[in-house]
Amino acid sequence: MHRDGMIFLGSSFSPDTQEPRPQYIDLKRANRHGLIAGATGTGKTVSLQILAEGFSDAGVPVFCADIKGDLSGIAASGEVKDFIGERAEKIGFSGFDYRDFPTVFWDLFGENGHSIRTTVTEMGPLLLSRLMNLNATQEGVLNIAFELADDEGLLLLDMKDLRAILVEVGNRAKELSLVYGNVSKASVGAIQRQLLVLEREGGEAFFGEPALDIRDLMRTTRDGRGVINVLSAAKLMASPRLYATFLLWLLSELFEELPEVGDPDKPRLVFFFDEAHLLFDEAPKVLIEKVEQIVRLIRSKGVGVYFVTQNPDDVPESVLSQLGNRVQHALRAYTPRERKAVKTAAETFRPNPEFETEDVISQLGIGEALVSTLGGKGVPSVVERTLIRPPSSRLGPLTQAELRKTIQASPIFGLYDRTRDRESAYEILQGKALEKSLQEEREREREEAKREKGGRPRRTRTGFTVPEFGRDDRPSASSRRTASRRRSQRQTVTEAAVKSAVRAISSSLGRALARGILGSLKRGG
Repeated sequence: MHRDGMIFLGSSFSPDTQEPRPQYIDLKRANRHGLIAGATGTGKTVSLQILAEGFSDAGVPVFCADIKGDLSGIAASGEVKDFIGERAEKIGFSGFDYRDFPTVFWDLFGENGHSIRTTVTEMGPLLLSRLMNLNATQEGVLNIAFELADDEGLLLLDMKDLRAILVEVGNRAKELSLVYGNVSKASVGAIQRQLLVLEREGGEAFFGEPALDIRDLMRTTRDGRGVINVLSAAKLMASPRLYATFLLWLLSELFEELPEVGDPDKPRLVFFFDEAHLLFDEAPKVLIEKVEQIVRLIRSKGVGVYFVTQNPDDVPESVLSQLGNRVQHALRAYTPRERKAVKTAAETFRPNPEFETEDVISQLGIGEALVSTLGGKGVPSVVERTLIRPPSSRLGPLTQAELRKTIQASPIFGLYDRTRDRESAYEILQGKALEKSLQEEREREREEAKREKGGRPRRTRTGFTVPEFGRDDRPSASSRRTASRRRSQRQTVTEAAVKSAVRAISSSLGRALARGILGSLKRGG
């Protein structure tokens, strides 16, 4: 049921005539964010799927995570089924058809989609601290490690770079404490242990190059449809903290990199944050405040954020109040806590005189929802009990053969599928350590040569001679100072190469000193 500038969600019904009343999301207000909530098995994934289809048809790229593995069917045409046809007919969806949608698959582990990575430098210390569950003291030491890397022009690209800079911080703890503040070797050790945990959870695959260019998430097809980016997250969900931190990093990247566009006629990108409770579980207050700030400001960049979760209570009130477009599926109310959650959810809607919202939430069937969207002047519409439209794409996952074929036909096939390991902190610090070791070895050899050359032989009882140094044979203080100056002024080929590399990298890191709301790297326009 097409209307220009609108996305069709489904239909409610007049209690008097039972005529369908179509429910839409206005594209002009789609960047005012949204919420899809409901108990397991009530139809949240289908609501996400039909919204993604609607945005794609409107020329809006989409990013979403496939938690259970059944969202991949959006890349294939739907299969003719009686109940789908009956639903389309009942809601008056006259233009319904079965078809596929342009889709790009991503996977942090590179198994069921294109690899997706960032660098340690780009993520920043705040999100890394959240990822590793560091305490305040450990987070402070990690911040010092980043400051040292920035000051000395050391690129932190992958996990081995982060390990190398932490070793450097530990070795120079006394010196750095005078410059940056107290550095505890115990905290450095604790961070290294957390890095081990992160590696076991698969975090190592996330850091490295080539890093994601967010423009590759904002593609459209030649016929003007928005590409739907699907993150394969079934395996990733085994590490919920990594999943939540990755999506939060991606959201912060969009915020930092995209220019202001005000209130466009339609969003530039719509971002679905599934299992949203993982973002806020045990999150410190400062992080929640920063998330609230991003959600509030990112709409002016043309990005709409839609949280998908079981209960509206999973989202802090400060964030929930900014979600203007809402699709509420059934909530069960068997316990006092559940009944309280139902009441809270009902109170977030503008009341409809035709029914009691609190009663209806528990009575909704599968594929049915309470819908309220932003209308003219940004005012929420009266909540409507709505039958959600069926998707045009497949309900259920692609086969492995279909998935492989879609990945190979992707416009970015080959761009991210091979890692690149250029010179960075690990290699530079390793080179410095090697040069220091060689320099110490040369010093020992010179000292031994002096002892062998400068001593007077002294006969022992056994008849052998040993070198003997008298007071007059010792070098003068002046000659010692001259030799010391010469040694300090000499520069080996390796030292010159290392210093040259540091200078080159330092110049390329000129913008790394500026970090955004969540501590991720801010790039110049």
